[in-house]
Amino acid sequence: MAITTTNTSERLFSLDALRGFDMFWIMGAEEIFHALFKVTGSPFWGTMAEELTHPAWNGFHFYDLIFPLFLFIAGVATPYSVGKQLENGASKKQLVWRVVKRGLILVLLGLIANNGLQLRPLAEIRFGSVLGRIGLAYMFANIIYLYTKQTAQIIWFCGLLIGYWLLLKFNSAPGFPKGDLTMEGNFASYIDRLILPGKLYLGIHDPEGLTSTIPAIGTGLLGILTGNFLKKGKLTPTRKSLWMAVAGIIFIALAHLWDLDFPINKNLWSSSFVLNVGGYSLILLSIFYYIIDVLGYKKWAFFFKVIGMNSILIYMSGKFIDWSYTTNGLFKWFGQWVGDPYNIVVMAICYVMVKWAFLYFMYRKKVFLRV
Repeated sequence: MAITTTNTSERLFSLDALRGFDMFWIMGAEEIFHALFKVTGSPFWGTMAEELTHPAWNGFHFYDLIFPLFLFIAGVATPYSVGKQLENGASKKQLVWRVVKRGLILVLLGLIANNGLQLRPLAEIRFGSVLGRIGLAYMFANIIYLYTKQTAQIIWFCGLLIGYWLLLKFNSAPGFPKGDLTMEGNFASYIDRLILPGKLYLGIHDPEGLTSTIPAIGTGLLGILTGNFLKKGKLTPTRKSLWMAVAGIIFIALAHLWDLDFPINKNLWSSSFVLNVGGYSLILLSIFYYIIDVLGYKKWAFFFKVIGMNSILIYMSGKFIDWSYTTNGLFKWFGQWVGDPYNIVVMAICYVMVKWAFLYFMYRKKVFLRV
């Protein structure tokens, strides 16, 4: 991990903006909508607030897209970063080491995000994490990218999803029928209970468990295939945008078809979930890419770019900075002036803007946390 003051890798402006849009929702923006629903009771804001929660098990809300979209974006960036280094003469062995190192650093940061910097008994440590899954899935997807051609990458993508589906379809936890997909009975959770040390997030299941990382590699690979298409595809940029959107719609349709047998489920990172979030990710990227990189309308996306350039920093910052304390210290007077009930909405907005101001300061100083 390093703090850098330069940015030498080739980048798509739209990719940084989309990453920032993604992080915007988990740096506090979701609370704005929850607050709006709380003070208005409006069915509209209620629907928006519900979309910014996770379903208990099966199903899909917009909030389920945030995590896989980040992994997808990391994959899209691969041909522009790892691929560029390969073109410039770096050996595959060197790049594999860099990829593995980055993946393991993300796993370590995930442990810190879960457990803090403190000594705990092994039984109290949660090893599964958001950053850990990103690190492992990114690492294996990039190794596949380095040692295979595009056709083989497509085969790997399909094989991972079909293999995971068959693994869960023809196995289960002891005492449950084959193909059981409940939290207690599914095979992925059972394997995690057997092999993962420490504690699982939900006791008998961890949404960032080891077994369900298998299909998450497919999410990273889909991003890599998309990045290759953007970088090396012979179509015009406009047609690239169109084909990404069309592919996204097809993926969503296939996901809902597969949902009939293998439900869309973020907790299990089911194969239908991979197709569903992959479809929405493709559509979002096509929109951002067309507006920003094709049409050249960049100014509106600057707000998101500032977030996207330091996404890991703002994700980890909550472990070391009390953002609520800072927000109250600077703007509690403003919330008091607004008064009940809208003061909670105002303070939720202020909370996000305090974080953004910090990121803007880092951006102006050209200081970025790189892993």
